[in-house]
Amino acid sequence: MSIDTDATDPIRIAFMCVQNAGRSQMSTAFAERERDRRGLGDDVEILTGGTHPADHVHDEVIEVMDEVGFDLSDRTPREISLEELQSCDYVATMGCSTLDVGEVGEDVDIHDWALDDPDGEDLDRVREIRNEIEQRVTALFDEFSDAP
Repeated sequence: MSIDTDATDPIRIAFMCVQNAGRSQMSTAFAERERDRRGLGDDVEILTGGTHPADHVHDEVIEVMDEVGFDLSDRTPREISLEELQSCDYVATMGCSTLDVGEVGEDVDIHDWALDDPDGEDLDRVREIRNEIEQRVTALFDEFSDAP
C-alpha cells in the first residue's frame, strides 16, 4: 500500500500493549518522528493505548528515550478501544496481546512484534528493546511510504 496524496483519510496506525507504559510508548515516539521525517504529517495518524493502562510511563523507558532525544515524561498511558483498533490500517502489538483478525476485522494489518517488556529491566536491556522498536517502526513506514 502506498500513500495516495489525493485520499482524504489518513493512514491510521496503532501501537498497543497491555499497560501502554513502555514498548507502545517508545513505538509511538519513533513513529511520530518517522512521520515528520517523511513529511507525512497530514497522511498518517498515530494512536497508542493499552488494554489495562498503567498510571505512568515506566521510569527506565523515560530514561532511555531521553538518551535519544525524546521526552516521554509528560505522556500518560491510556486505554485503547476496539473501535479505535478497527478504524486502523495497521496495528502493532508488542507481544503481549491476544488480539486477532476476528476482533478487529480483515482490513486491519496486525503486526505482532513479540518484544520483551522493558518494565523492571536493566538499562542496557531497555536500550536493546528501544533500538529494536526503532528499526521495526522504520520498516513499518517503509511498507506504505515511498518517501526516503
